[in-house]
Amino acid sequence: MKHESYLFAGVSLFFLVTATAYGWFSREPAGTVALLVSCLMAAIIAFFSMVNYRRKGLRPEDRTDAEIRERVGTVDFFPPHSPYPVVTALGVTVLAIGVVYGACLALIGVGILGSGVFGLVFQYVERQGA
Repeated sequence: MKHESYLFAGVSLFFLVTATAYGWFSREPAGTVALLVSCLMAAIIAFFSMVNYRRKGLRPEDRTDAEIRERVGTVDFFPPHSPYPVVTALGVTVLAIGVVYGACLALIGVGILGSGVFGLVFQYVERQGA
């Protein structure tokens, strides 16, 4: 993950330089803040990648002598049949329409979205091997 951290550190530095130049020449705060937030988000990803690299070391993808069989195995558990992605999508849709048409519809969307996310998180909480 060392290469990823260097990549995102470069992206963060680019956004910092761009935000500085934009703020200096435009004197417009909204764009400057947006660029600074982009800089901070890239810096967080760079920090996370570097911490993972220092904690776990090189991955097989990072080594030139690695073989494909070093990365085989079960990736994770993916539920085969779940209604909750559809419920979550419906909740986001109703929430977005509610932002346009009124708070009452937005609150209904928040409720549907909350139940969908809650279902996604806790659907397989009793599953063995988690």
